[in-house]
Amino acid sequence: MFVDLPEAELREYRSAQVDPADFDAFWAETLDASRAAAPAGATLERVDAGLRTLDVFDVTFPGFAGQPIRAWLRMPRGASGPLPTVVQYQGYGGGRGLPTENLLYASAGFAHLHVDTRGQGSGWSLGATPDEGVTGPQIPGVMTRGIDSRETYYYRRLFTDAVRAVDAARTLDVVDASRVAVAGGSQGGGITLAVAGLVEGLAAVLPQVPFLCDFPRAVTIHDSDPYHELVRYLAQHRTKASAVLETLAYFDGVNFARRATAPAWFTVALMDETCKPSTVFGAFNAYAGPKRIEVFPFNGHEGGGAQTEGEQVRILHEVFGD
Repeated sequence: MFVDLPEAELREYRSAQVDPADFDAFWAETLDASRAAAPAGATLERVDAGLRTLDVFDVTFPGFAGQPIRAWLRMPRGASGPLPTVVQYQGYGGGRGLPTENLLYASAGFAHLHVDTRGQGSGWSLGATPDEGVTGPQIPGVMTRGIDSRETYYYRRLFTDAVRAVDAARTLDVVDASRVAVAGGSQGGGITLAVAGLVEGLAAVLPQVPFLCDFPRAVTIHDSDPYHELVRYLAQHRTKASAVLETLAYFDGVNFARRATAPAWFTVALMDETCKPSTVFGAFNAYAGPKRIEVFPFNGHEGGGAQTEGEQVRILHEVFGD
C-alpha cells in the first residue's frame, strides 16, 4: 500500500529541517583536519579474482583522521585510462563485499571504486574496515553511535571517509578526475548526497531511494529500522530529543542537497517502508543543482531494481560523453 503523501503533495513538500549556522564551517574543519592527517592517495594490490574481462585491485586509502579505509577498484581488463569513474557507497549493514560482486560499472567501461563502510559489512555483505571512533551508550546498529555530539557521531567519520574516497580516486592514473560520479542506494544514497554537498566538480550524483534524509520527519513516521533505532534511543533518553535532532541536522541529506550543484538523478518508491517517500522528496526538492527523480509507485525499498541499474549505465554514458 502507499505509505505516505500522494505524489502530487510529495512534489510540493518541503522539509522542516534547518541549516545550522556553522554547518559549512563544521564540515570544512572536519575535512581539513582529515586531509592534514594524511595526503590523498591510495595503495593498490592486484587480486586474482578469476575474471577474464576485468581487473580487480584491493585498495586502502586514508579516511577520517587518516584512518585506513578499504575498497575494491574494478576496471576493464588492461585499461590504462584515464577512465570515467564511479565511486559507490553501500547500504546499511553492508560492506564492499567480495571482489567478484558488483561488476556492472566496470563491465560498462568505467573505473569503479567500491568503498567499504567502517564498522558495518556484516549484515548482508562483507566488510573489512573497523570503526575506530567513540562508542558509548547506543541502540544496536550505528544510528545512535556517538550521537551525543556532532564531533563524535558515527556519520561524521563515515561521510568524511566517503569524501576522501573521491580524493583518493582522483589521484589514480586510471581515473579521469574531471569525470567522477558518485552513486549508492539507501544508506549509500544518503552518503552520496553528503558527498554531493561537500565535493566540487562531480560529473553526476545518483542517490537511489536515499536514507539519512529529513530527520525531523523521518523519526516521527517510521516504525521500522534503521530510523526506528533513533526512536528507541529517545524513548529511553527522554531528555535528549532536542540535542539529538540538533546533532542530526549536521548529517541530514536535506542540508547537503541544498549545497549540491552536480546533476542528480534520484529514485523513490511510494511503497517504501524503510525510506518513506516524503523523506526522499525532502532532499530532492531541496537539491540545488539540476535534478530528476524516477518514481516507482508500486515498489518498496528495492526501488527500480535491475531496471534502475540499466538506466544508471545509460545516464552515466551520457554525462561522461562516451
